[in-house]
Order: sequence, then C-alpha cells, then structure tokens
Amino acid sequence: MRPVSAVHITGGLLRQWQRRNSEATIPHTIKQLRAAGNVANLERLLAEKPPPYRGRYPFLDTDLYKTLEGLAYEIGAGTAPTGAQEFFDEVVGLLEQVQSEDGYLNSRFQDPDAPKQPWEDIAWGHELYTLGHLIQAAVAANRRMGDGRLLAVAVKFADLVVARFGVGGEEVTCGHPEVEMALVELFRETSNRDYLVQAQLFVDRRGRGHLKHSIFPPEYFQDHLPFRDLPSVTGHAVRMAYLAAGATDVYLETRDRSLLQTLERLWDDMVATKLYLTGGLGSRHSDEAIGDRYELPSERSYSETCAAIATMQWAWRMFLATGGATYLDVFERVLFNAYAVGLSLDGRAFFYDNPLQRRPDHEQRSGAESGGELLRRSWFGCPCCPPNIVRWMAQLGDYMAAERGDTLFVAAYAEARIETDALTLTMETAYPWDGDVRLVIDRAPGRSYALALRVPAWTKDVTLAVNGEAVTAAPRDGWLTVEREWAVGDEVRLGLPMSVRAHGSHPYLDATRGAVAVTRGPLVYCVEQQDSPANLDDLVLGVPQIIDAHAEMNQDLLPGAITLRLAADVIPPSSAELYPELPAEPVSPQATAPVTLTPYFLWGNRRPEAMRVWVRSR
Repeated sequence: MRPVSAVHITGGLLRQWQRRNSEATIPHTIKQLRAAGNVANLERLLAEKPPPYRGRYPFLDTDLYKTLEGLAYEIGAGTAPTGAQEFFDEVVGLLEQVQSEDGYLNSRFQDPDAPKQPWEDIAWGHELYTLGHLIQAAVAANRRMGDGRLLAVAVKFADLVVARFGVGGEEVTCGHPEVEMALVELFRETSNRDYLVQAQLFVDRRGRGHLKHSIFPPEYFQDHLPFRDLPSVTGHAVRMAYLAAGATDVYLETRDRSLLQTLERLWDDMVATKLYLTGGLGSRHSDEAIGDRYELPSERSYSETCAAIATMQWAWRMFLATGGATYLDVFERVLFNAYAVGLSLDGRAFFYDNPLQRRPDHEQRSGAESGGELLRRSWFGCPCCPPNIVRWMAQLGDYMAAERGDTLFVAAYAEARIETDALTLTMETAYPWDGDVRLVIDRAPGRSYALALRVPAWTKDVTLAVNGEAVTAAPRDGWLTVEREWAVGDEVRLGLPMSVRAHGSHPYLDATRGAVAVTRGPLVYCVEQQDSPANLDDLVLGVPQIIDAHAEMNQDLLPGAITLRLAADVIPPSSAELYPELPAEPVSPQATAPVTLTPYFLWGNRRPEAMRVWVRSR
C-alpha cells in the first residue's frame, strides 16, 4: 500500500481549514516565533559573543522546523501567504550558516556558554527529536518545492548521528521519540539504508537500560521494557504515539512480523481501553501521560493536540501496513474532534490540552505556567502544538487516498481531486456534515481497475450506485469495492446515512458511568452553557431524546455546520450535601429544557462558559 500524494482538497470543511491555515495560522505562527526568540536563537550563534538563549526549553528549534514543513507544502502548492517564502529562505540560510562542521545543529547546545554540552543529556536535550523534525521539513521541501538546501543540512546532521550512534557506536536512544519516523523517510528519499538501520536500532534499543532517567520514571519514556514487550501504550502520550508510528515505518520497510504483531496488540489495547470518545490520547496533566486502562476523566482530559497528530500518524501507517479500515475510522475520529478542537475559528488561538468538560473555573495551560487563559491561548511557553497544527493541516491531502496494485483506496471524504498514474477523479461531498459522496472519473486507466470506498463503522444501510444503477455488494472489512473498466464521465454515488447516535461507556470507565454522549457521522457533539437555559450539570438525557434530535444547519457558527436540537430533562440536586443519602424512589424531572448541541471541535469560540460532552443519563 502506498499513499497517493497528488490529492488536492478543493472545497468543503477541510478546504476551509486549509485556507485558514494559510491566511491566519501561518502568519500568526511566524509572528510568534519571531517574538518568542526562535529565530533569534539561531542568529545569535553568528555573533562572536552570543547573547543568552531565549526560552525555557532546549528544543525550541523544532518549532521552526515544523513550521518550515508546513511552509514547504504551501509554497509548493502556490498557496503560501505573503512573507512565507522570505521566512523559509531566512531560516534555511541561518541553518546553513550556523551548522557545525561535523553536522551538529542545535541553537541551545552550540552556545559556548550553554550549561550542558551536546549529547550530554540525551533524555531531555531532545537533539534527536529536533533532528527528526528537521528531516521531515527537509524531505517536504525537497519533494514539494524542489529545494534541496534543507535536505543537505539534514543529511549532514543525520550522517553525524549514524556515525556516532549507529552500528558499533554509542548505544543510546532519545528521551523523546520522533527521529525514528524521520530517519525512515530520509531513507525513502535518499535510498541510503544507513538511515533505516539507525531507525531500527533506536526502536530496538529502547527499554534496554541505555537511557538515563530523571524527573520521571522509565515508563514515562517507554523505556522500562523493550518495545516488543510493552503490555500496553504507556507513559508520555506524544512520545508513545511517535514511537509507535516510527516502529510502524520500520515495519513497512523491513516486514518484521514480530514488530507488526506488537503494534497491532498495542493499538487494539489503546482503542479498547485508553482512547477518549473524541480520539484524544492522554489523561494525566502531571506527566502528560496516557494513564491506566479506563482512566479517562472528562474534565481533566489532557488529550494534547500533539498527541492527536501523533495518533493520526500512527493510524495512517497502520492502515498502510494492513489495509485495515478500522485504523482510518480512528484517524477520522481524531481529525474531526481531538485535533480540530485545538485551533480557534479565527486560526490564531490554541488549546494545548483538550478536555471533554469545562467547568466555569477551568484555565488553559500547557502544564508549566502558573495560570492560564479561560479558553484558547495565542501561544505557549512550550509551543509544540501550534506549529504541529500548521504542518499537519498543510499536508492533509496526503492522508486521503492510497493505492495498491490496481486498486485505489479512498480513505477520507472531502471535496477533492485525486490523481494517480492510472486515473484521475473528482470527489464532491459536504462531508462531514452530509454523507452523500459523488465521484466522477476524469481520466480512465483503460483497463480493469478497482475503487475501494471506506465505509465508516458508524454508518448503516450504505448505498452505492454506478452511473445510476444500484450496486448490491455488501461492505467487506470496512470497504465497498467496485471493479470495472472505467470510462471518462463514469459516476459513482456513495450514501453514508448519518443518524444521531447515543453512546454510553464501558462499565469499568468510572468517570462517565451513568452518562451519555452524542455523535452524528464522525463528529462528537457537546453542549455549551450558552445553548442551554438550564445548568449543564442538571441536564439529563435519555436515548429516545437523542435519536429523535433535530439536525439543522447553523451558519452563525460556521458555514455548513450542523447542530442538533433536542429537549433535555432538568433534574437539579435534591440536596446540597456532597454525599447525600439516596432516596428510595427515582427523582422525577422538574422541567424540560430546549438544548442545542454543537460539534465538539467548535466549542470555546464564544463566551468562556461551561461545556459538556458527557451528560447525565436516565
């Protein structure tokens, strides 16, 4: 299975997001990177006596690299905002000038007055983590822009790492996985197998006593057991998902079955016991960790935006490895919920953590600040999430389709144009607001060729027609496949009914026992206080009320957005006691309240009031 890189999103919600990324988020991010000192940290190294490093963390170069990766996609597509090319050239020029002769590159540790030397603190220095993001930006620039300057910088640094930490070298591994994915991609770009071997070494070395731990225990670093022996996803959520994604890349190139078996086991356990309804990963603020099985509190859900991106990266690679549609179901759930919620409607403010419930006194923070904003923030002391959003949104088209032999797998639905060596098709749809999808063949392969269309697990009674004639084939393993010799102008229509659904939670999941959540299509819904006349804590919903909810378009929130209207029961507390004695008979509702549910990803764009995904259930 290989991804189709020539997918152009042309309209609908995803195009709205990409346009916002180019017009608002990228200019805002560049402005913030300058103000925070990320660019100045490189410039200072050109001075005979460098001024002090700006920022608390030694890995702030990564935020430049992630931004450059996003810019490479935008510049290559001709959609970059004014000033993007100049910023790209400026930063690349600085990197070329300040890189050490041996290839080392890190604006914190290249300072003669730095408190630590290069490679002195492999657990927290994050030099290999930053190299990973540098490589990914460099590969994107080479592929999308035809600009190899950054690739030369990245190769020089990667060669240093191979020489120092490769076969026969120092047996270390980075405290923050990420470089594994990047090294495999660098191997694909350059055909230099040393990079693949290095990625494999880093995966296999973890958990074998090579990393010195401080502040947090080995589990935090996924370093308490060899990767293949991990019983469950654990520790720092972003680290875990990046590590698993990198290991999947290694499998895709080596076909090591023991690695795939480990990945499938870890994935299945995560989805069954550790993933939020929104697709968020990570329940603990203290160490940004995943937590135990069924430890999924709503109001203190961490679900870092970077963890959402990392989970999608892992999901996509698992799909490429297996062809499994279930991985794409999770990818989609994360995309439209746990990831999308991290950015404001105007594209200039961000959530770092993404709770499923907000109480009136909840503050936003990355974990290091002493206080926080009531809603999204314009930037963070550890600003890993905003540039991650920039690069992911810019490259989203690369995660919509894949090809294997004479079969095109349509993995995601949006207004788009998909081009492969064999054919070109146009896709029209209002997805995720509507489940009707129309595909038109613009260029035919001239031979028998199959279209495999993903059928999300949330839908029933799917319909399919080709040139107006119904196709009676049933979905198989999440795919509806039509094979024929296509002609230009052929039309395929796929119908994915979007009913409103009520969800409970596993009985072991204490935090949401006795509560219900609402979804429609791939979207999770929530209720904000401004959309309910009654206190959110007093609302009670039954399944009949949910499935009878009225879906209606709400242009005030977002063009094309669908909200849900229903009547909720209102049952205030019978006592002010924290732990009252329960009455013998069930308490009856005092009233009903008209309530509007909005897509979870849109919450927090109005007044900073209470919000709930999970509501008390009858």
